[in-house]
Amino acid sequence: MSRPAATYLAIAVTLFVLDMLWLLGIARDWYQQGIGHLMADQPQWAPAALFYLLFPAGLLVFAVMPGHAHGVARATLRGGLFGFFAYATYDLTNLATLKDWPIGLSLLDIAWGTLAGSAASAAGAWTARAPK
Repeated sequence: MSRPAATYLAIAVTLFVLDMLWLLGIARDWYQQGIGHLMADQPQWAPAALFYLLFPAGLLVFAVMPGHAHGVARATLRGGLFGFFAYATYDLTNLATLKDWPIGLSLLDIAWGTLAGSAASAAGAWTARAPK
C-alpha cells in the first residue's frame, strides 16, 4: 500500500471509530434531547458514507500533507482547525436557518469536530512519518 493511501486509511479509520463512539455512545442522548424531533428513524447511509470518505480526504489534503513535514503537532493543529471550520459551518448554518436548533448542542458539536479532526490528523501524520 502506498504511503498516501495508508495515511488516508489511518485518518479515515480513526475518524470513523471515534465518531461511532461519540454518536452511538457518549453523545447519543444529547443529540436525541436537542434534535430528536428532527432525526430520521434510520440514517441515510449514502450521505453518511460520502461524509466518511470526503472528510478524511479534506484532512489529508489540508492538514496532514502540508503539516506532517513540520511534525505531528502541526498536522494535529491544522486538522483541528479544519474540523472546527467544517463543523462550525454546519452548526452555524443550522442555527441561522432552523427553528429551535439548540445553541448548546452546536457548541458541543463544534468542539467535537475540532477534537475529531485533530485526532484523525494526528493518526495520519504518524502514519505519514513512519519509517518505510
